[in-house]
Amino acid sequence: MVRPYLPLNALRAFEASARHLSFTRAAVELCVTQAAVSHQVKQLEARLNVTLFKRLPRGLMITAEGEALLPVLRDGFDRMADMLERFQGGRVREILTVGAVGTFAVGWLLPRLPAFHEAHPFIDLRLSTNNNRVDMAAEGLDLAIRFGDGAWHGTDAVRLFEAPLSVLCIPAIADELREPADLLGRTLLRSYRADEWAGWFAAAGIATPPPLLKGIVFDSSLAMMEAALQGVGVALCPPLMFARQLAEGAIRQPFAIQTSRGSYWLTRLKSRQPTPAMRAFEAWILAAG
Repeated sequence: MVRPYLPLNALRAFEASARHLSFTRAAVELCVTQAAVSHQVKQLEARLNVTLFKRLPRGLMITAEGEALLPVLRDGFDRMADMLERFQGGRVREILTVGAVGTFAVGWLLPRLPAFHEAHPFIDLRLSTNNNRVDMAAEGLDLAIRFGDGAWHGTDAVRLFEAPLSVLCIPAIADELREPADLLGRTLLRSYRADEWAGWFAAAGIATPPPLLKGIVFDSSLAMMEAALQGVGVALCPPLMFARQLAEGAIRQPFAIQTSRGSYWLTRLKSRQPTPAMRAFEAWILAAG
């Protein structure tokens, strides 16, 4: 079937007129005369055999047929504009959508992204953060960086590196900690993984008493670290992800004892064929790690 010719100028005239509900304001936007806009809309109405506007003494009122057409045109124009903006230097910028655990995104990825952009200027990276719970298909992600054991149904996972947990707290608290047992009287901030403190105390040679289960629970290390910075308690977080706070002296690591609860992984759906941008990002992050 041969598709009918689309009168692009008439469609643009209609869309602008519908936004402004005025041929005059649409004409100003499109840099043409009011008569030209009105003529284009009349041509479109004749082609579709419908009335798109009711002409009023002061402005326009869009009809039901116009209301049905408008969102389709807006979406189409927005998609065309997005694609045209992706052209640069004779090439098209490839979009890459990556989801990442918030702690990893802020603590490790963001400081290194300028290097990625410099190496791959034609990749338009779009980053979203999560708390390690992600639905790649529903969220339209090309890749996702997760923390765990690498076993997620329907995904291919490439191990990046471990990020062991250790005790982190403000200097005022760190000065009062001489040995791991001194933590037993402190407020211990916890993640939703209830066994993390137990694992750390076991590594320190201390049996975990029941009171340790009463600490505040956070769904992300970022929130936990903010609480630690405010002196609410002692955090158990990966020092690697908070290198800036450690370097600035805002946070200290009073003990060298660390415990590993998993690794960071770069994952993609097995059903998603790798694109050049996906391959480039994987190669870069593996080399940077």
